[in-house]
Amino acid sequence: MSKADLTALAAQLEEHLGDPHDSGSRIPFTRVLDHDENQEYPHAFVNQLRRWGVLDHTLPAAHGARADDIETGFNLMRLVARRDVTTATALVINVLGFLPAWVGGTDEQKRSLIEEMQRGRGLSWGLTEREHGSDLLANEVVAEKVDGGYRLTGEKWLIGNATVCDKVAVHARTGKRGGPAAHSILMVDKWLLDADTVEELPVEKLHGLRALDLSGLRFKGAFVPESARIGAEGQGLELALKSGQLARAVISSFAMSAADTTLRLVLDFTEVRVLMGDTVSDVPYSRRQLTESFADLMLADAVSLGAVRALQAAPEQISVWSSVVKYLVPTLLEKTMSQLNVILGARFFLRDHPHYGMHQKMLRDLMVANFADGNTVVNLRNIGQQLGGLLTSAGGAAPEVRQASAERAATLFGMDSELPPYEPVKQEMFSRGLDDALLAGPDAVRRLRVLAEDAKGNERDWLLKAADVADELLGRVASMSERSVALKAELGREYAQSTELFELSKEYCLLHATAACVLTFVHSHDVLEDPLPSGALLLLQMERLRKHLYPYESVTDQVVIDEVMRVLRHLHRENLLFSHWQFPLAERTVDDAATRR
Repeated sequence: MSKADLTALAAQLEEHLGDPHDSGSRIPFTRVLDHDENQEYPHAFVNQLRRWGVLDHTLPAAHGARADDIETGFNLMRLVARRDVTTATALVINVLGFLPAWVGGTDEQKRSLIEEMQRGRGLSWGLTEREHGSDLLANEVVAEKVDGGYRLTGEKWLIGNATVCDKVAVHARTGKRGGPAAHSILMVDKWLLDADTVEELPVEKLHGLRALDLSGLRFKGAFVPESARIGAEGQGLELALKSGQLARAVISSFAMSAADTTLRLVLDFTEVRVLMGDTVSDVPYSRRQLTESFADLMLADAVSLGAVRALQAAPEQISVWSSVVKYLVPTLLEKTMSQLNVILGARFFLRDHPHYGMHQKMLRDLMVANFADGNTVVNLRNIGQQLGGLLTSAGGAAPEVRQASAERAATLFGMDSELPPYEPVKQEMFSRGLDDALLAGPDAVRRLRVLAEDAKGNERDWLLKAADVADELLGRVASMSERSVALKAELGREYAQSTELFELSKEYCLLHATAACVLTFVHSHDVLEDPLPSGALLLLQMERLRKHLYPYESVTDQVVIDEVMRVLRHLHRENLLFSHWQFPLAERTVDDAATRR
């Protein structure tokens, strides 16, 4: 979908949902907070969004829905989640339940499941177990082969929508021996099971997403027909891992939505609150904190842009891209939210403030992006397992390899570039050393310098300085490779689980993010709308990444911060999403000046 078409679709959804500060809108903050306080599942919100077609826009058009790309659903869910992460999670769980079929099911299975969802039925993804968490190979739910199908026995726990769903994709052990080929996926229709063979577990009380149905299912010899199996017997682990790659890339949108709403609320406060003769926004220290938070969010936006588009433009590399975005975006924005707490002051601690009460909910809800479908440890371990090959390639790839990566990067980070069809069969478990972001990074910096030469005044200086910082950060590949080789020699077998490897994986994510920011600038600058692109913002993004390594060194000055504040104020006042997409948000119809105090 073109940028213009996606923007128009996003605007339609925003107009339909209305101003969330208006208690009469379709998903108002007042009702969202009531659901949260009462731990009441948001049936009405979910149903409203399904009738509008949000779910349809996340499912493949080739099998009866409306999505031609992953990016459309990702962005629509982002607009839902800026109102309520719980509702967005409840809705997207249907997509997660469909993913194994999308990746490995037959055309008939895909079409049938989509038709059922279009009639209002719900799906869930029964992956995890109480004793094993992310260790899928250790899962104990058993599907014993019998005439015509399987007998399913065991318990799935912490399953989203387990109680309210109609069907659940269950990851179960079908092989008598252990190992990767011992598991399969069964699409279980709860309503076709004998009453004494299935039981819903109690809904858990949660820290965030309090209104979500996060519960479980206990099976006691439940019969499931063979036609319900997704893919081949023994293919379950592969389907689960490939489904997780898409899920990880998409779930980062919830963290960005939470940060967007909080930054917007904080600006509502700082733009009118006066201290010692100045608005809080004009106090230099507060202004820097605001602009740094904005830079973090736009940094996350650039990383997510590439990761989501990689599902279609570079599926062979998605094992790396999905883990980078799933680790970096939530952990980065958790720190951003803490920084915004300081600016908002005591109001961030209030649960039922008429204007700022949503912040404390977003603060809690953001955390789901950190652990759902693979936590921080899982994603850093996945990067670590591939780190040697990634560093070798990034440091010494042949010119033709870099050229191919640079060409793909134009699609990965060109917001108006046409994407190839999503073909999950092309996803790989390992990237074989390829990461187009890092491989295309030097070319992106070169392009940035060319753009700088055509710029004038401060913009020229800021772009050149951003290029210098990007060069410095990307130049760390060589030293990282040396440290990796030395640690491997020193630690031997312990290297694979070492703290040092995890720290190197974190550093790799910073380099990937550096490249993503520059690539977004050079490949999308001509389709961005004023006040973007911004050399000052790009330079501040580079500084934010560099400060992970050198926390007390700055490369920006007050002039840069003032210019980034101008950009931020424009997006806030014009009611645009804090994103390179700059989607127009629902018109603010409520005069809430009094409630902002």
